[in-house]
Amino acid sequence: MTTARVVDLDLSGRTAMVTGAASGIGRACAIRLAAAGAEVIAVDIDEEAARSAGGRVIALDLGDLDRIRDLPANVDVLVNNAGLQVVAPIIEFPDAKFSLIQRVMAEAPYRLIKLVLPHMFERGWGRIVNISSVHGLLASPYKAAYVTAKHALEGLSKVTALEGAPHGVTSNCINPAFVRTPLVDRQIADQAAVNGIPESEVVERIMLDRAAIKQLIEPSTVAELLAYLCTPVADMITGSSITIDGGWTAH
Repeated sequence: MTTARVVDLDLSGRTAMVTGAASGIGRACAIRLAAAGAEVIAVDIDEEAARSAGGRVIALDLGDLDRIRDLPANVDVLVNNAGLQVVAPIIEFPDAKFSLIQRVMAEAPYRLIKLVLPHMFERGWGRIVNISSVHGLLASPYKAAYVTAKHALEGLSKVTALEGAPHGVTSNCINPAFVRTPLVDRQIADQAAVNGIPESEVVERIMLDRAAIKQLIEPSTVAELLAYLCTPVADMITGSSITIDGGWTAH
């Protein structure tokens, strides 16, 4: 396992909100932003687990869109990370799960961005970082809802970048391939079933098949790219989709 190089970042006096902060990428991002001096608001459906990320914890099911208006709006860094996954062919895909994934991964980020932009505009500075995926740029079978939501997030991020530019607000997507997280671990049984292979072969044959570098990504690597996007040297990076994919999208 490699450790991401730490970039110089000072977010003293800034407030950051991270969704899906209880584990994986979200937890790593919350910890990294706190280390940079930000006051962190960790939002997750699992309040107890989110406490491990530190900061102020707000228990919230982002599938309940109307509750988003009750979250704090005075946020300087917004990390849209919360997500879930269902692996199934389209003809067997549960409609309720498809709708839930769109709410949590596309509609909730829209409402969160809408909530915090006035504060960012007023202060003349803001960073919106959307944790997308290589599946925001391309597709894989059996992930109709996830791929749809990530593609929507990409478009939302770009529109936000254009509207935020005159106000010192940037908006970008980070696009990792498979990251070593509980979300990925929970896919293994379903991937094995739908592809007709043993669970022991899923990581190598499915998750790392298209990557040139055959290893899962560490959450801290994603968090460090997030940190870089919050530094002054990243002021001109906006409307971008930045891959951390071990060469997956190089094909």
